Amino acid sequence: MAHPTSPHAGTLPRLSSHWTGWGQWLALITMTVDHLTRYVLPGDWDLSWAGSSIGRIAFPLFAAMVAWHGLFNTRNPLRYSRRILIIGLVAQLPYMMMPRSSDAFILNVCFTLASGLTLGALVRQGWQHYQQQTLGLPWLLAGAAVGVTVWYLLGFWVEYGHNGLLLIPLLMFAMHALSQTESHFQARLWAGLAAFPALWISGQMNASDMAKSFTVGTCLIVLVLAAGAAQRIPPVYLVMPRRLWLAWYPGHFALIALWVLLIGQLA
Repeated sequence: MAHPTSPHAGTLPRLSSHWTGWGQWLALITMTVDHLTRYVLPGDWDLSWAGSSIGRIAFPLFAAMVAWHGLFNTRNPLRYSRRILIIGLVAQLPYMMMPRSSDAFILNVCFTLASGLTLGALVRQGWQHYQQQTLGLPWLLAGAAVGVTVWYLLGFWVEYGHNGLLLIPLLMFAMHALSQTESHFQARLWAGLAAFPALWISGQMNASDMAKSFTVGTCLIVLVLAAGAAQRIPPVYLVMPRRLWLAWYPGHFALIALWVLLIGQLA
C-alpha cells in the first residue's frame, strides 16, 4: 500500500503506471465501503450486497498495485515490502478491535500484501540467479521448499489466508509474461496461460458468485492493462497525497474502533 521506493524498473521495461493513480482512489473507496457496511452501518439496513460486490474490488486491486510496483517501478521490492509491513504494524491494534464472529488472531491485510510481495520477489530473484548459473539447482529447490513452508504456516495467520498470499506472486508472473507479449502466436499463448493461475486463485477467495465475479473481474482488468492497455490510461486528475495514502488504512480502522467503543458504551 506504500508508494514504491524508486521510479526505476530494473531489467524490465518501464510501463506506464498512470492507472495506479486511479487505482489508489478506487481501492480506498471500495475498502471503506466494505468496512463501513461490515462494522459501522446497522445490520437491519441489509447492505451486505455492497460488501459482496463493491467491497470485493479492494483486495485484488491493492494486490495488483503492489505486484505492479514490485515488478516495474522499484529496484528494491523487499524494502517496498517492509514499508507496507510498517503500515500493517500500526494498523494491527485498531484492526483487532473490529467486531468479528471468531476470536482467532489474524494479521491484517498489509501483512498479506507484504508477505506476498516478498515471496514473489524472492521467487523471481531465485529464478534469475538460476538462469544466470549463479545459483545451483539444489539451492533453488531448497529455497523453494522453505518458501512453500513459510507460505503454508503464514497462511493460517493472515487475512485472505493462503490464497491471498499467492495472489501477488501469481500476478507478478502473469504481468511479466503479458508485458513481454510479442506478435507471434507462441508468445501470446504463453501470456494467456500465465494469466490463468492468478485468475483462478482470485476466484477461490470468496464464496458467493457475486463476490467471485468482482474479484476475478478486477484481476482480469489489471492483466489487460499489463498486456498494453496501461499505456492508454491518462494521468489521474487529482493525485492522492502521500500522507493520506499511508495513513488511511490504520486511520480509518482507528475511527471505526472509536465508533464501536462509543456505541458499546451507549448501548
